[in-house]
Amino acid sequence: MAPSGTADRRVTPAMSLIAGGTAGGIESFLTYPFEFAKTRVQLRAEKGIPTPRNPFLVVSQVIKNEGVRALYLGCSTLVVGTIAKDAIRFMSFDTIKRAFADPETGSLSPLKSLLAGMSAGVVSSTFAVTPTERIKTALIDDARNTAAAGKSQAERQFRGAYHATKEILRTHGVYGVYRGYVTTTMKQAGTTSVRMGTYNILKELTTKYEVKQNTITSFGNGAIAGIVTTYATQPIDTIKTRAQSAKGAGTVEAFKGVIEDYGIKGLWRGSTMRLGRTVFAGGILFTAYEQIVAILIPIMGRKDVNLQDKGAVQ
Repeated sequence: MAPSGTADRRVTPAMSLIAGGTAGGIESFLTYPFEFAKTRVQLRAEKGIPTPRNPFLVVSQVIKNEGVRALYLGCSTLVVGTIAKDAIRFMSFDTIKRAFADPETGSLSPLKSLLAGMSAGVVSSTFAVTPTERIKTALIDDARNTAAAGKSQAERQFRGAYHATKEILRTHGVYGVYRGYVTTTMKQAGTTSVRMGTYNILKELTTKYEVKQNTITSFGNGAIAGIVTTYATQPIDTIKTRAQSAKGAGTVEAFKGVIEDYGIKGLWRGSTMRLGRTVFAGGILFTAYEQIVAILIPIMGRKDVNLQDKGAVQ
């Protein structure tokens, strides 16, 4: 995906689909413990058993009480969802970007770049992100509630991703799987547009001041863009997590619950762990995408792709 202001016509949708999906799967698996801890911190604490605010303490407590494997509870759901999400997002962004680009020069204004990013975020949220985020969050919340109640993990409400999906569909129908759609879509649209916009500004600045454009520069620009994106969209992410808990909640109810429990600052709970994942994930996603595209170029007959124009979105 080219985050610069120019629409790269040399990368086919098929290449974006394959490279984006594969890179997303690798990234989500390697960074899942960050996502797990962030989700635990954002969920409503049981009475008398508060969740530590420090995500790293959450990780250590989970390992101590539930074992290392517990850190990857819901991981398969997120990996599958991320593969679909990034495949759809990379492909849809490139497709939408070409539609918005100047037909003669292929240039893309910053506003159109933001609109393309927002559109891609809505598409990926609808077809991949919301259902998988809902199942992942429900699994993590269910395991936490089971441990807090002193029950064994065998007594969990949901035995796995498939069982959770089946039970939610049986109890609440399709709406139950899409609970939190509004906040998830807002997060996806906001994250994509903010990150792309910030990345474009930084790329233009580094080019203006003749900073060499290489993988290190791109990683640095992407990391800074990730920091901006994390703090700008964290409130939406926190409300989304509450809405998609095991019990579920409406958007307004989830917002009120966060404010009642922690005040305005509570909207940024989990920022530290999400920030760590965003910076780390951006580097992994960019590197993996670049390498996969390099492999696909000779296979798919595209030998003129400028890899330094590639960027990653999380």
